Amino acid sequence: IGRLCVIGKGRGTRRNSLEKQSMQVSHILQIKGRDIIGVADSATLAEAASVLAEHHIGAVMIQDSGGALAGIFSERDLVRAVAEDGPLALSRSIANYMSCQVTTCRESDQVEEIMEMMTNGRFRHVPVLDERHRLVGVISIGDVVKTRIAETENEAHYLRDYISAAI
Repeated sequence: IGRLCVIGKGRGTRRNSLEKQSMQVSHILQIKGRDIIGVADSATLAEAASVLAEHHIGAVMIQDSGGALAGIFSERDLVRAVAEDGPLALSRSIANYMSCQVTTCRESDQVEEIMEMMTNGRFRHVPVLDERHRLVGVISIGDVVKTRIAETENEAHYLRDYISAAI
């Protein structure tokens, strides 16, 4: 039995036009790449768990037969499934356990907004969709934090240079 899935864009926060613009999601994808690790919605939990372990990742994208994003399956979903149904869960379809309420983002979204969205929503992976709603990448909270740290370090560097030039 499949589950009704809702794939939707996260709610961004409106920013004051005077605020500094932060890096965009596209910058993260340029650095980390656009590889998408996914499984078909017909895969079993055991198959998805093997993919997670093989690739040392925390989530896989679930794609339907046409390649469209159908959901996401994370380590948390795996633990929840085994806790609910025991070892039998491993032989069942991932469609029974995947997260269907998937919040997505676009490459033009600001990293700072995505960090806030991930923190508030308590999830660690966000699929990136293009203008035609095709899956073009995935970012994790680790990618977002790394980008924000680099951004902060750059700001500190520029401020030190500015202060040094003023003295």
